[in-house]
Amino acid sequence: MQYDRIDAGILELVQKNNRLTSESIGEQVGLSATACQRRLKRLRSAGIIEADVSIVSARTVGRPIQMIVLVTLERERADIIDKFKRDIKSSPEIATGFYITGDSDFLLYITARSMEDYEDFIRRFFYQNPNIKSLKTMVVVDRVKTGFAVPVEVPSHD
Repeated sequence: MQYDRIDAGILELVQKNNRLTSESIGEQVGLSATACQRRLKRLRSAGIIEADVSIVSARTVGRPIQMIVLVTLERERADIIDKFKRDIKSSPEIATGFYITGDSDFLLYITARSMEDYEDFIRRFFYQNPNIKSLKTMVVVDRVKTGFAVPVEVPSHD
């Protein structure tokens, strides 16, 4: 699906604050609230807007330990990769997971209540998986920026 200049404006706004009303968004991009709602619905159904989420403070909800974990699989086979992707999706401790290129196969963002909690998790999730070759854990000292906002370019055909 293609999008236009107005859609690009809507996308920029909802990436910054997904709680804006259709009226507020419409005022900022020059549309009525109803027209804005129709465009938002179309952008969601087309998959341009993948999700509407809130960013929760891990520390505030009792998960102050945050790690970035690089995982390397024993072998790169489609069935092994697909199963590990499913495992990632079903694990509440893993907030974000990426299948990546380079020296590692996956990059994971994991939260825990304590280092002991994290150790229990890695024993259960990684050490019991025979397809894991290695993992490297980096403890997050400070979360400097969070989110998934991407720059939205205004289409040239507009």
